[in-house]
Amino acid sequence: MNSLKLLALDTEDLSVVSAHLQDAVFKTDGLSYDPRHGVFSVIVNRFVWEKAVGRGKAFERRRAVVAFKRVNAVRSLGIDRKDQDAVFSLLAVNFSRKGEGPDGTLELVLSGSASIALDVECVEVQLADTGGAWETSLKPRHPAV
Repeated sequence: MNSLKLLALDTEDLSVVSAHLQDAVFKTDGLSYDPRHGVFSVIVNRFVWEKAVGRGKAFERRRAVVAFKRVNAVRSLGIDRKDQDAVFSLLAVNFSRKGEGPDGTLELVLSGSASIALDVECVEVQLADTGGAWETSLKPRHPAV
């Protein structure tokens, strides 16, 4: 499969990006915020769910970058930026609209009750694979609901 490149401009698009980012892992040094340009980015190792069909023994991860644009403020909970070895798993990306306009808060829901909240003018998210794939025998498991 070719490298994945997605753009989200509304909540429907965002749900697709969120699905592709489910179980992506990253370290705190992969987080970056440029307030001058209003861009928050995360370098992740995403689990390639689109190839994880069946009960194969080998699965795949890819290096990817997700950029959140038109960001006015960033808040985090449960993240110590000084701990460069901490690893987080991204569970979902959600959007809550503030009022009638397009502005609101994007929330990156992380494992361990951690989260990152981005106050944004509107939904504008880009996801792009940036490197080759590598094999992993570990497939993320989720409890049955």
